[in-house]
Amino acid sequence: MVEQTDYKRIPYGISDFRQLREERKYYVDKTMYLPRMEEVSNFLFCIRPRRFGKSVLLSMMRYYYDVNERDNFARLFEGLWIAEHPTPLQGGFEVLHLDFSQVTGNGDNIHEGFKRYMNKALDDFCKRYSHAYPEDYKMEVLSCKEYDEKLAVITNSAKLFHHKLYLILDEYDNFTNNILNEKGQEVYHALTHATGFYRDVFKKFKGNFDRIFMIGVSPVTMDDVTSGFNIALNISTDPWFNMMLGFSEEDVRQMIRYYREVGAIKADEETLIADMKPWYDNYCFSEETVETDPKMFNSDMVLYYLNNVIRLGEAPRQMVDNNTRTDYTKMRRLLLFDQIEKNEDEQGPRRGALYKIAQDGEIRRSVKSSFPADRIADRDNFVSLLFYYGMLTYGEPDGATSRLIIPNNNVRKQYYDYLLQGYNEIAHVDTAPLEEAYGDAALRGNWEPMMRLIGEAYEANTSVRQLIEGERNIQGFMNAMLSLNPYYLTAPEVELNHGYCDFFLMPDFMRWPMVKHSYILELKYLKADATDGEAESQWHAAVEQIGHYAEGAAVRRLCCGTALHSIVAQFRGYKLVRIEQTRVEELIRSNSR
Repeated sequence: MVEQTDYKRIPYGISDFRQLREERKYYVDKTMYLPRMEEVSNFLFCIRPRRFGKSVLLSMMRYYYDVNERDNFARLFEGLWIAEHPTPLQGGFEVLHLDFSQVTGNGDNIHEGFKRYMNKALDDFCKRYSHAYPEDYKMEVLSCKEYDEKLAVITNSAKLFHHKLYLILDEYDNFTNNILNEKGQEVYHALTHATGFYRDVFKKFKGNFDRIFMIGVSPVTMDDVTSGFNIALNISTDPWFNMMLGFSEEDVRQMIRYYREVGAIKADEETLIADMKPWYDNYCFSEETVETDPKMFNSDMVLYYLNNVIRLGEAPRQMVDNNTRTDYTKMRRLLLFDQIEKNEDEQGPRRGALYKIAQDGEIRRSVKSSFPADRIADRDNFVSLLFYYGMLTYGEPDGATSRLIIPNNNVRKQYYDYLLQGYNEIAHVDTAPLEEAYGDAALRGNWEPMMRLIGEAYEANTSVRQLIEGERNIQGFMNAMLSLNPYYLTAPEVELNHGYCDFFLMPDFMRWPMVKHSYILELKYLKADATDGEAESQWHAAVEQIGHYAEGAAVRRLCCGTALHSIVAQFRGYKLVRIEQTRVEELIRSNSR
C-alpha cells in the first residue's frame, strides 16, 4: 500500500467541481470546450453513456458562468486552459443547476416528488441571488406554493432587471427512463404527452432562459417532449464535441505519469495502458471522427482502476466497476423491445439485435438522433439506443451504412452475461462445474474438462440449441461460457498471422500471474446430416488453419512465455463429436510478461 503523501487524489465518485479543486483532486481539463459551446448555440442538448464525466462537466460550467463565483474564477480555474482564455460570458449568469436524478417517486407519486425537488431548487436559487433584487423578491418567491409560480417570478424578475439566466440540467431523462422501464409505456406516456406535467415543464423553460445546456443518457424523452422544447441543438454526435467527455489515451498517460512522478504508482506506463486499453477504451461518438480523433476511455473506469493501483499497489481483480454496468433490470426490459423476427424461409425465430451483436461483435445500422418511446422496438431505434447507452460505438466505416461495434471487453462481458441470462431463462445452464475446470486449464494445462463441459451444456439444453444452433451461434454460446473464466481475456476473432482465429484465451497476468497456459480455439460446425468425408475434410483444413495461427509472431508476444495449446472442436448438429489438441508449444518468455 502506498503511503499518504502530498499529491492530488483520484476524484473517484466526486462530481462537484468546487470540491474537486479545493481538495486538490486530479482533474482532466475539459474547459477548452466552453468557447465551442458558446459559439454553436445558446441552447444545447447532449447524450453520453453513464459514468462518462457528465456531471463534473456541468458542475464546472456552473462555477464558470455563475455571477456569484466571478471573484473565485482565478482560484478555481488556476492552471486550466480557460484560465488563460476566458470568454466574455464568464461570471455573467444567474445559474439554475438542476439534477433530475434527485427526483424521487414512482409512477403514482412522481409528480409530487418532482414538485418537492423543484420547489427546493428554486427556493435555493432565490436565496443565492436575492441580493441582486429588491427586498420583496425573496419573500415573493418563497411564498409561492407551486414551482411553476416560483419559476415565473424568477424569470420575470430577471427580465425586468436585465439579469441573464443559465439553465444547466443534468440527468434530464433519469426519472422518465425509470418510469418507462419500471411502469411501462402507458404511465410514461401520461407524463410526457398531451397534458403531462413533464411536457409542460419544458414549455416553461423555453423562452425564459438566455442559455440552456441539458445532458442525459437517452434521446427518447427529448423526442417525446419536443413540442414543448424544440430549440436545442443536439451535439451528441457532433465531431466538434466527440472528445468532450471521457478521457483520451493521452489524458490517461498524463495521469499515470503524474502518479509515477509523485511515487504513488510503481508500475510502468506501458503496462498499465496495455492492461486498461482492452477494457475501457475505444469509444467514438461521431462517425466523422472515426479515422481522425483518438478513441476515448470511459473516465469512471480509469479512475476506478488507478484508484485501486494507488491504494493497493495492484490492478483490481475485477476489471468491471459495477457502477458502469447497465442495470440488469433495464437490460431485461430491453429484451422486451428486442423483437424476435422471422423471415419467410426460416422455420424458427431469428435472433434479436442483442443476440446478433453479442455473437457477431457488430451490427450495421444508422444511428438515429431521436425517436419516441413507443418506437423503441423498431430495429434501427433499438440499436441506436444501445449506442447512446455505450453498448455500441462507431467502428471503421464500411460503405454508406454505419458500422457499430462492441467497444471493449467491459461491454462485451455485459453482452455475454446477458446471453447467459437469456439462456438460463430458457433452460438452466449449470456453470458451477466449470469453475474448477477453468483453473485446471489455466494452471495445469488440463483443457479437456473445460471444453467437454461446455459442449455437454450446449448439447443438454434443447431450448438453448433451438435459439442458437448454427456455426456463428455456437460461437456465441462458447463466448458466453468462456467469459466466466477469470484467468483469461477471452478474445473472439483475433487476427493471428494474417487470419482470424475463433478464440484466443490470453492470460490475464495483471491479476493472475500464476497462469502457465494459453489457448487458440478453432470451432467447426457441420450440419447433422453431413457425411464422414465432409467431416474429415473440414477437420484437416481446421488443423492446417490453426497451425498457421500458432506460428505468428503476435501469438508469441501475447502468450508471454506460457505453453500455447491449439485446440480444434468439431460440432455436428448439436453434438460435440471431435475435439483434439493439435499442437502444444512452450514459448520463450518475453519481456512483456
